[in-house]
Amino acid sequence: MARINLSDLTKVYGTGGDSVVAVEEVSLSVTDGEFLVLVGPSGCGKSTTLRCIAGLEDVTEGRIQFGERDVTEYQASERDVAMVFQNYALYPHMTVRENIGFGLKLSTSLSSAEIHERVDDVAGTLGISELLSDKPKELSGGQQQRVALGRAIVREPEVFLMDEPLSNLDAKLRSDMRTELQELQEHLGVTTVYVTHDQTEAMAMGDRIAVMDGGILQQVGPPEEVYLDPANEFVADFIGSPSINLFTADVEGATITGPGGFAYELDDSTPLRDRKRVRVGIRPEDIRLVADGTNHADVAVVEPMGNENFCYMRLDDHELTARIAPEQRPEAGDRVAFSFEEGSLYLFDVDDGEALKTKTSEPTESAVEGVR
Repeated sequence: MARINLSDLTKVYGTGGDSVVAVEEVSLSVTDGEFLVLVGPSGCGKSTTLRCIAGLEDVTEGRIQFGERDVTEYQASERDVAMVFQNYALYPHMTVRENIGFGLKLSTSLSSAEIHERVDDVAGTLGISELLSDKPKELSGGQQQRVALGRAIVREPEVFLMDEPLSNLDAKLRSDMRTELQELQEHLGVTTVYVTHDQTEAMAMGDRIAVMDGGILQQVGPPEEVYLDPANEFVADFIGSPSINLFTADVEGATITGPGGFAYELDDSTPLRDRKRVRVGIRPEDIRLVADGTNHADVAVVEPMGNENFCYMRLDDHELTARIAPEQRPEAGDRVAFSFEEGSLYLFDVDDGEALKTKTSEPTESAVEGVR
């Protein structure tokens, strides 16, 4: 096992005016045995970061350390990492046994009997012992994924790197494999960096999640912390399903006013002194439909989800989503009153998106003045 440290990691493709900065000054530590998830939209730099850790991409600037070893200049074969890709990349002419053991045959001095024994152990761990004589074309997607994992596990590497390994599976199997991967990683205790664009997957799997956008690391922390206390509007918007409701509001004294006649009176502890406008965020689960209230919206669609309903409403041209109880079933076209607690309100700077207030923290006056 190994601790991973990235120091000001930068990756630039091309030179001069045609250059593209894919990853910019990312500094990040992954503790020994931790399951860290890199998450962000397509093109945010997460896979490039993973490939730099693996040694598949040269680093433009910065350093990569595994424990006390500086591996920045090491070839991929020298880093003792195992990588699982979105494409399982199994050899079609080989059996499952041959696919799993192929890397050991090439890179170690183990005897055939030792490789055979190790492959048997890994296949038993993954529940694919009965498939060892099959070819990849005879396997389901989930079985192929287990074989790809087995090929990585059998090497007993210091570091596991996984690049969207579940994205080719259907929803049910993906959910099952998430659980299996977590149990497997906990059993093996290997330091793991996992890349996904699926924030639900990230929240479910990671000991910590690292959110990236535009090649820049936005925030790192436990899933609950990132969800409740986002560093900025991007993180708040990206993490959560359905997404957080966001709109711009004017500030008039202690009152914020927004689209569709929205108005909310804040107490004196909310740090908005001298501000004229803010970005307002409200999580769908924090909105309640009430019999009577100050704020109203027009119902567009209600989606029954079994244990809850998603109610999509309109505030003028802005969509507002609420997660409501299954017995609440307003109809399209209804005008409903809604409410929420001030403690659940998020506020962000209009210009740079930095968080001014979240569910779990409120900055000091000096911090607020620093972002004006």
